Amino acid sequence: MLDRLQKILSRHGIASRRSSEQIILAGRVSVNGEIVTELGVKADPECDRIEVDGKLLQTNSPEFVYLLLNKPTGVVTTCDDPQGRKTVLDILPSQYQHVYPVGRLDYNSSGALILTNDGDFANHLMHPRHHVAKTYEVWVKDIPSSQILKQWQEGIILDGKLTLPATVNIMKVERANERTKYQNPRTQLQIILSEGRNRQIRRIAEQLGHPVLTLHRVAIATISLANLKLGAYRLLCDREIKSLYSA
Repeated sequence: MLDRLQKILSRHGIASRRSSEQIILAGRVSVNGEIVTELGVKADPECDRIEVDGKLLQTNSPEFVYLLLNKPTGVVTTCDDPQGRKTVLDILPSQYQHVYPVGRLDYNSSGALILTNDGDFANHLMHPRHHVAKTYEVWVKDIPSSQILKQWQEGIILDGKLTLPATVNIMKVERANERTKYQNPRTQLQIILSEGRNRQIRRIAEQLGHPVLTLHRVAIATISLANLKLGAYRLLCDREIKSLYSA
């Protein structure tokens, strides 16, 4: 059956649909020997010879993998890095080198990250209309006032657009006389977002005068890290995958 080329690549675990579009535009895909550099081209994976970087796309149904990784800081959330930094694939065993991350998590941030080779699943989680909630534990500088917290909860203008309402609660306060590493007071916040703009928490915290010290994502929808150690991963079960589809 004819389908758009980027959907075919995504369905076969090459990359997410958006990344597949970039692969096509870069001239890395050919159909029946002809390089494709435009979006919208359709093909039939059962009949057409589709190659990516000279390698034939396997037409049999792919075996999908769904991983939850507790990403450490100092690791890039991508499959390769031009600067030679460690990527999330570098900390996974060889049998999982065909998966890719769903969404982003900053180089200096840690926590829950889902990786898969199921393009439709990845697109579902990343699509803005689904508002999949993500929970963070964030240490910020000093002690935010109730007015600052209310601003954050109700929404902040970011890039000319108001952010969606968020859950922002104080978990812990460490004052200066209790400190060892930091010279100023700091506050641990629980933040739950239903959108994912680029570096959203860090940018809002900076704007409100309480820069982020550390940021750790503890859950995606109902999928929690629980006792998963930093740098460790596990497979998602069928129940968890279905819960993410319905999140």
